[in-house]
Amino acid sequence: MNRFGIDDLGIGVGLRTVHFGEILAARPAIDWFEVLSENFMDTGGRPLHVLDEVVQRYPVALHGVSLSIGSTDPLDRAYLRKLRWLARRTHARWVSDHLCWTGVLGRNTHDLLPLPYDDATLRHVVRRVREVQDVLERPLVLENPSTYLAFASSTMSEWEFLARLSEQADCGLLLDVNNVYVSAFNHGFDPREYIDAIPADRVVQYHLAGHTNKGTHIIDTHEGPALDAVWELYARSSARTGPVSTLFEWDSEIPPFEVVRAEAEKARPLRGAIPATGTDGA
Repeated sequence: MNRFGIDDLGIGVGLRTVHFGEILAARPAIDWFEVLSENFMDTGGRPLHVLDEVVQRYPVALHGVSLSIGSTDPLDRAYLRKLRWLARRTHARWVSDHLCWTGVLGRNTHDLLPLPYDDATLRHVVRRVREVQDVLERPLVLENPSTYLAFASSTMSEWEFLARLSEQADCGLLLDVNNVYVSAFNHGFDPREYIDAIPADRVVQYHLAGHTNKGTHIIDTHEGPALDAVWELYARSSARTGPVSTLFEWDSEIPPFEVVRAEAEKARPLRGAIPATGTDGA
């Protein structure tokens, strides 16, 4: 059990517009939905109606892309108030975003940009996470991003930064196993070292997804099934954390709901399982 007492919701998928009709009509067999916060904070009409219907039938968690927790800009208090309102409306089990920055001087790049991992950045992000949690009145859950470049000035690894951040700010972690694999390929580190260094009692959610290998680098496209190597990393991590709410992301060339659900269900027998001999490459 994670230190926050947040329940394991089981296996989930993202709530996507192309699946609205089927979800409302058929009530498909899925444990929970992840909702992209920004898609519903400033909208009404059918999207909000669909969300309200989903909330009546399934547990949901909120996942954002615009918090910009690492930016030097002041925190956007109006955004945080809208996020708190949405969390209350949906009875969100938790609220998550990314360890990144998305813009500066009031401009949003709509990209999840990497941070330098050093003590000064750690102090800056810890302070901002605490402020966000005070406004939201709940723990913030932060996801490790996929990255394509790194700062030469970094004095610690991403996994050490995340571990220290979660302890000092007392926040939760969304461990994206696919992102670990993508970044490990792009930067040449061992993904197993990353997985093994994450404090298990801080992990309240997992992400899994497909990606696109360009040969020299991998892009986190959230397209297609996950690789066997990603499933192996998930099994390795799940053996440490026990069963934790797990979500499969499929955001490009989205197939019918049942295809996404079937891919997500591959996680069920791996949740909390002890990896078979040789899985870790030893």
